[in-house]
Amino acid sequence: MLRAVTAYSILLLAAIALSGWYWHRLARRDHRLFLLYLAALFGALAGAKLGWFLAEGWMEIGASSFWLALATGKTILGGLLVGYLAVEMLKRVLGYRAPTGDWFATVVPLGIALGRVGCLRQGCCAGVPWTGFCALPDRFGVARWPSVPVEIAFNLLAAATFFGMRRRGLLAGQHFHLYLIAYGAFRFFHEWLRDTPRAFGPLTGYQLLALACVAAGAVGFAARARAEKSPA
Repeated sequence: MLRAVTAYSILLLAAIALSGWYWHRLARRDHRLFLLYLAALFGALAGAKLGWFLAEGWMEIGASSFWLALATGKTILGGLLVGYLAVEMLKRVLGYRAPTGDWFATVVPLGIALGRVGCLRQGCCAGVPWTGFCALPDRFGVARWPSVPVEIAFNLLAAATFFGMRRRGLLAGQHFHLYLIAYGAFRFFHEWLRDTPRAFGPLTGYQLLALACVAAGAVGFAARARAEKSPA
């Protein structure tokens, strides 16, 4: 387990380093871009922890494992949501009006896919018991839905899609909004096949966060579309 946790940490740091290098290159044209990257990074780190606590961490309060769970618990959904909001707020403060989401949509799915390789090594984020197509055994030998490989595949496909859209100039300025919508929808339905607690009736807390991502992406998409139509 220690080796798995170490591998997860290394891959997470590698994902941060990859995105940092990418944004450092972009910031050569405008130093504000690196400030926006830092807002996204620290917003995402805080949101990942807060999102986990709201989704299921609160159920650990009073348990002997609470502090360990608090130290290790996090969710991509919360990271995406708070990171996005942090960037949008800082853009208003800095007066930066150009769209930045297309760059985020290129690098974020790759970073998530790399981080999910760590999940695969660690054995977390497991799917429900499953004996059908593509079943994979966990470390205890229980056949499960391959939730982590499926999410890796989704994010690699998303990265390739947005890379192609950037090259063709399709829906410029809307890519990260589309990613929020697509990933939120994917996670909402994929949660039915993940082994996570149903903390809110038939739904998991992660499904509620997924819906929030869809809503944030839709609102951002509409706002960007209106801004592009405005003569100002």
